[in-house]
Amino acid sequence: MGDKLSHVSEAGNVRMVDVGGKVLSRRRAVARATVSMSRETARRLSELPKGDALVTAQLAGIMAAKRTSELIPLCHPLPLSHIDVSLAVADDVVEITGVVETTAQTGVEMEALTAVSVAALTVYDMAKAVDSGMAVSEVRLVEKTKEPV
Repeated sequence: MGDKLSHVSEAGNVRMVDVGGKVLSRRRAVARATVSMSRETARRLSELPKGDALVTAQLAGIMAAKRTSELIPLCHPLPLSHIDVSLAVADDVVEITGVVETTAQTGVEMEALTAVSVAALTVYDMAKAVDSGMAVSEVRLVEKTKEPV
């Protein structure tokens, strides 16, 4: 980890990081998020037929990863080669995992974090009518890798 904020110049101005001199690398990031809820809400979500709330959230996460540079002002637009968003319903929680890959000069952490955040918000939106106590939490980066091409 560095000791400086990458998106702030020496003069304190906000800037987009110049990655023009960096070599292309195969990059991968994995993020997770959690939506906690009542057991009844989790049961109802798990019993829905395919194509309902969880697939909607999965697609929302994939779409969000693709649009990260439009949502977060200083993110570079990247050619994403792979996006996987998966959702698993447990007793009183939906666990969301997002995997994003690219071959580029900068990483895909923000794309993975955006994917799971939007998927979690979509789960929340789909179930808020039956559970006002839901909480989106533990949005975190769990892995990032960089390999030479």
